[in-house]
Amino acid sequence: MPLSGTYPAPDSPFATGDGGAVDVYLRPVAFVTQVEDDPGAWPLTGGPRGFSAVEVLRRAGEGVEREVVPVALLDDWLQEKPGNERVALLEKFAALETGRESFAGLDLDRPRLMGIVNVTPDSFSDGGLAFEPASAIAHGRTLLAAGADILDVGGESTRPGAAPVDEAEEVRRVLPVVQALAEDGAVVSVDTRRAAVARAACAAGAHIVNDVTALGGDPEAIAAVAEAGASVVLMHMQGEPRTMQHDPQYRFAPCDVFDFLAGRIEACEEAGIPRHRIAVDPGIGFGKTPAHNLQLLSHLSMLHGLGCPVLLGASRKSFISLVAGKAGPGERLAGTLAANQAALEQGVQILRVHDVAEARQAVSIWSAIARSSLPHDC
Repeated sequence: MPLSGTYPAPDSPFATGDGGAVDVYLRPVAFVTQVEDDPGAWPLTGGPRGFSAVEVLRRAGEGVEREVVPVALLDDWLQEKPGNERVALLEKFAALETGRESFAGLDLDRPRLMGIVNVTPDSFSDGGLAFEPASAIAHGRTLLAAGADILDVGGESTRPGAAPVDEAEEVRRVLPVVQALAEDGAVVSVDTRRAAVARAACAAGAHIVNDVTALGGDPEAIAAVAEAGASVVLMHMQGEPRTMQHDPQYRFAPCDVFDFLAGRIEACEEAGIPRHRIAVDPGIGFGKTPAHNLQLLSHLSMLHGLGCPVLLGASRKSFISLVAGKAGPGERLAGTLAANQAALEQGVQILRVHDVAEARQAVSIWSAIARSSLPHDC
């Protein structure tokens, strides 16, 4: 690491006593293709992206103070800080550059795609298209052939205004799909907020539990994931699906979401789920206005400070139409690809998408362009 000093233990000032909340946030900016031994840039989470400056954000009442510091000047900048603050900042910087372990058995040396398999009659984009198990299984296999690395199987719609589904019905919907796709050798995720569904799906071969409540909606959910040895995606949601779009409020959405996810990571670790089995998702569209969603998309690199892989699920979300003009869910591919491009630039490791073939093509071109700037490819 370019900075001098030692890194503190988990009981350092970085880990506060209020559920993980912090008042200083680091946002990598000025992204570059990482060149080995370049003193002016750091690798981002050990991956192919690098950053040459960091924006330091501090809570200031109801606002946020910002300061941009070039990486080349960070050592001198840190030496000017008081001892406790310098130690805490060193740990935060280390979280940004430390390489991520594989997630659910998948190396994170390239962007991964999570293909969506909705076994529901009422999902916002494709409800009913693959409602029967045979159709859902066939759809999952099509997504695998198109380049999906993970298949996310969900049996309950969490679109705005959606009503809960009976637990037994959710199990009935997802279990045969999870089992068949797992038997095909797919890395399967189950999209659920219920412990019983998570347990049944993991027993049937699911590798990941993707929970919109960040394992907070069901008091048994954390134990279920810990006991199964599964990986988990912790997503931020303000409120619950039926009411989450009723005037959501934040002090500053990127910092508020960061604090929430830090607290949920801490709860998971206390329950026996190690950090390398955790990914985080800012929850685009879940209790957020279009302005909140855009703030989060522009500050995604902050989330690397949590020390986990970052997943983005912006596919076909309604903010695309609200920002760019009215269009139905099936007409939001261009906006989805633009949001994903912003995520890739900021080092996001996993993209959750409906349109796998198109997303794979976009990721392939983005990756090829990035590689072409390296000297050994010239």
